[in-house]
Amino acid sequence: MDYKARYESWLSNPYFDADTKSELESIREDEQEVKERFYTDLEFGTAGLRGIIGAGTNRMNIYTVRKATQGLANYIRKCGNTGKGVAIAYDSRHMSPEFADEAALCLAANGIKAYVFEALRPTPELSFAVRNLKCAAGINITASHNPPEYNGYKVYWEDGAQITPPHDKGIMDEVKAVDDYTTMKTMGLNEAKAAGLYEIIGDEVDDAYIVELKSQVLHQDAIDAVGKDIKIVYSPLHGTGNIPARRILRELGFENVFVVKEQELPDGDFPTVSYPNPEAAEAFELGLKLAKEVDADIVLATDPDADRLGVRVKDKNGEYHTLTGNVSGCLLADYEIGQRKELKGLPDDGYLIKTIVTSNMADAIAKYYNAGLIEVLTGFKYIGQQILGFETSGKGEYLFGFEESYGCLIGTYARDKDAIVATMALCEAAAYYRAKGMNLWDAAISLYDRYGYYKDDIQSITLKGIEGLAKIQEILDTLRKNPPSEIAGYKVVKARDYKENTIQNMGTGEVTPTGLPVSNVLYYDLADDAWVCVRPSGTEPKVKFYYGVKGTSLQDADDKSKKMGKEVLEMIDKMM
Repeated sequence: MDYKARYESWLSNPYFDADTKSELESIREDEQEVKERFYTDLEFGTAGLRGIIGAGTNRMNIYTVRKATQGLANYIRKCGNTGKGVAIAYDSRHMSPEFADEAALCLAANGIKAYVFEALRPTPELSFAVRNLKCAAGINITASHNPPEYNGYKVYWEDGAQITPPHDKGIMDEVKAVDDYTTMKTMGLNEAKAAGLYEIIGDEVDDAYIVELKSQVLHQDAIDAVGKDIKIVYSPLHGTGNIPARRILRELGFENVFVVKEQELPDGDFPTVSYPNPEAAEAFELGLKLAKEVDADIVLATDPDADRLGVRVKDKNGEYHTLTGNVSGCLLADYEIGQRKELKGLPDDGYLIKTIVTSNMADAIAKYYNAGLIEVLTGFKYIGQQILGFETSGKGEYLFGFEESYGCLIGTYARDKDAIVATMALCEAAAYYRAKGMNLWDAAISLYDRYGYYKDDIQSITLKGIEGLAKIQEILDTLRKNPPSEIAGYKVVKARDYKENTIQNMGTGEVTPTGLPVSNVLYYDLADDAWVCVRPSGTEPKVKFYYGVKGTSLQDADDKSKKMGKEVLEMIDKMM
C-alpha cells in the first residue's frame, strides 16, 4: 500500500477517531506532508520510538503507541512473563500522560498489569521502578532533549536497562508483525482498574529511590561540614528533575539551592529555550544570570527526563566555566573511584565503563587506579548490559560508567544514566573539595595535570526528511568505501567499522573483529591519542562527527581541537 492509499485508509476507517481525521483532512493539499506522514511506519528501533507528534503511520500518536505496546505485549507473552507487570513513566512533553495511559490500557487488555506513575517522573526512576517492582519490562514516554514537537517511547527490560539483544530484535519483530491497526487490543480505564490490571504508583517508589541515592554518598562528613556554605543554582528545564533533585540535595544538607523560576515548572513547549538540551549554551542563560545574582558556586541543569546533567562551575576569580559531559564524567569518575579506593579499597576486578565516543581521559583514569576499562557502543543500555553481565557471571564489579552526552550512573540500583544521582554526587564532590580549599574548577584542572590535556568535541549536521536520511547514509557509505588515511594532519592508525565488525590496521593491513554488536558507526584511531568517530544519531535526524585530541597544555589542546573541528567540517562539506 502506497502512502496515498494509507492516508485515505486512515480517513475512511471508522477505527480512527474524529480528531485524527480532522488533522489529516487539513493537510490534504500538502502532498509532501502527506508523504512524510505515511510513506513508512514510525520505526521501532533498538531504543523504541521517537518522532514528531501527529496523525499518520510515521508520527507519534495513540495508534503508533498502541501498536508498539501490542508488539511488546506479544513478546512478553512469548517469554512467559505476563504475570510480572510493566512499569510506566512519562515526562512533561505534550501527550506524554495520554501516551502512558494508552500503553497501560493496551497492556491491560492483553492481561498484563501496568504500574503507572501518578505524575511525571525522571527516566532513571523508571529504570529503578522496573527492578524495585520486579517487572517484566518498563515503558518511558519521553523524547529526552528533542524539540517540543517530538515525543518518544523507550522500552526497558526486567534488569532495568533499555532493551539490548536478543530482546530488542524480538520486540522489534513483534511490533513489525502488527500490520493491522484494528487488531490491537485496548480497554477502558475503569475496567482495567477493576480487573487489577492498572495500578497507580508514586510515593513508595520515590522514597525507595531516594534511599538508594543516599546510599551512594561517600563523604557525608564533608557535606555536614561545608554543604550549607555552597551555593547551587539548579534548573530542571521545564522537566521532571525539579522535585527529586531538590529533595535529595535538601535531605543531604545543601541549604542554598536556588531554582531558576522561569524553568521550574513542567511545560511541554519549553518556552525559554529553542530545545531543552543541557549541552546547549542557551539552556544556561537564565541559570547563569541567577548565579551571578546570588554568587553561586555551581550551576546545574537537567534535561526534561532528568537523565542528563549540564554543569557550569565558578573559579576563584568569579568566572563560570562549562564542564562538558566528558569533563564532568571524568571528574566524577576520578572522585568516585578515588574516594572509594581511599575509604574502602577497590576490588581486583573493578571496571570503569565508557562508550566509544567518550574521552580517552577515561582510559587514563582507569589505568591510574589499576582498574579495568570496558568500551561499549554509544547508548547507556550497553553499560547496563555490562552490569548485568557482572551479576550473572559473578565476575567483574561495576565502579562507574558514563558517556560523553552528559550521562553517568553511580551504583547499580538503576541501569540507565541518572542526572539526579549526578547532581547529588557533583555537589558532594564540591563539598569534599571545598573542605580541602578547592573548588570544582580547581578539581577539573587537577585532572588535566594528572592525566593529560584531553579535549573532545562534536560537529553535527541536521538532515531532515526522506532526503536527509538518504544523505546521511550516503555520507557513511562514502567513508566506508574510501577510508581516509589522514585526518586534520593526524595519520589514521586503525579504521574501525562497527557495521562490518572490522578493525583494520592501516599500517599492516591486518583485520580483526571489533567484538561489539553491529552498528552503523565508523571510528578512526589517529596518531598521538587523537580520534574521530562518525555515527548517525539514534534520536534525531543528524549525522554526528565526534573527535578528540591530546595537547601539551589546555591552550594547545584547544588549538588542536579547533583545527580538528574545522577540518572535519571541510570534510563534511566535500561530501554534501
